[in-house]
Amino acid sequence: MQYKLVATTPMGLESIVAKEVQELGYETKVENGRVYFLGDKRAIVRSNLWLRCADRVKIVVAQFPAYTFEELFEKTKEIDWDKYLPEDAKFPVDGRSHKSKLFSVSDCQSIVKKAIVEKMKKSYNVSGWLKETGARYRLEIIMLNDIATIVLDTSGDALHKRGYRAKQGTAPLKETLAAAMVKLTNWKGDIPFYDLFCGSGTLLIEAAMMAQNMAPGINRRFDFEKWHWIPKNLIEEERNKAEELIDYDKKLELYGSDIDPKMIETAKNNIEEIGLVDVIEFKQMTVYDFVPKRETGCVIANPPYGERIGEKKEVEKMYKFLGEQLKDLRYWSLYLLTSNKMFEHLYGKKATKRRKLFNGSIECTYYQYWGERKKD
Repeated sequence: MQYKLVATTPMGLESIVAKEVQELGYETKVENGRVYFLGDKRAIVRSNLWLRCADRVKIVVAQFPAYTFEELFEKTKEIDWDKYLPEDAKFPVDGRSHKSKLFSVSDCQSIVKKAIVEKMKKSYNVSGWLKETGARYRLEIIMLNDIATIVLDTSGDALHKRGYRAKQGTAPLKETLAAAMVKLTNWKGDIPFYDLFCGSGTLLIEAAMMAQNMAPGINRRFDFEKWHWIPKNLIEEERNKAEELIDYDKKLELYGSDIDPKMIETAKNNIEEIGLVDVIEFKQMTVYDFVPKRETGCVIANPPYGERIGEKKEVEKMYKFLGEQLKDLRYWSLYLLTSNKMFEHLYGKKATKRRKLFNGSIECTYYQYWGERKKD
């Protein structure tokens, strides 16, 4: 059976997620915050295991116009819910509504829930309450321009939760954004990689996983793994394939530093959690201690943005320092995410490329300075 699947994405990462889906072998259609593709049960497993930059993978169960609550109820009730939900399914219903006559989200949620209950009671010949003691099947009703879309979340926890971040800082970089930042560079694991503001180590961990071809979902579980209609042997097969594809022997040079010794300890705990202790090296130091000693290298960083009172001058000083340190190094690349609009002026050089990205709700620019590739 083919399912209409949708990988939801953070703003600005749609094209990256679409490329990831295409690399898995599926054709895509891209909309704002969504990448659609057709796939079978194996596609559900593979996309959850391998998509590094998507938020979640969902099944589009149904889509239809709905101008009244009665219409929403009847069309939801027409769906063959027993194809998805067992009799004891736990199925919370979330909701959103935009530019639709049915603007009350809570009413849409309760009507969809009631319609599903009615259909399931008929399908399973149940006269009383549905128990909802089994596996979780998270549903969502989305009303947009009077079109109702009902989706079933296959992922469970959002895909950025890889399972390695036992501890984190006060403003951690999301794993999905960190992975996207690495994907947008020319770093392939062949030159040293430095993160001078490493925090809990997320950028370095995502880079190491990518270079070693480690599936981002290999160390976590998903909601679909408890569903009766996704074969256990299929899940095991795809997990085993992913394990076999990891290149543990790939030689990498990854270095992280941070001014805060507590963050260095947190980063060390996180790489221990995922088994990268011998791959990434951490050191407590300030950015001003950084001296490029190699002929080639790459800095990928998410430094403080200087948005708090009193921080701006210090951050501007750091940007100028980086410009001075790297300006004459033709084989070095810099990739830096910041909301500071004056970065290029402070750094002293126009970026090779710029890309708008969102770090949470903060609109940022990803400045990319591509160094020359050194010929052997």
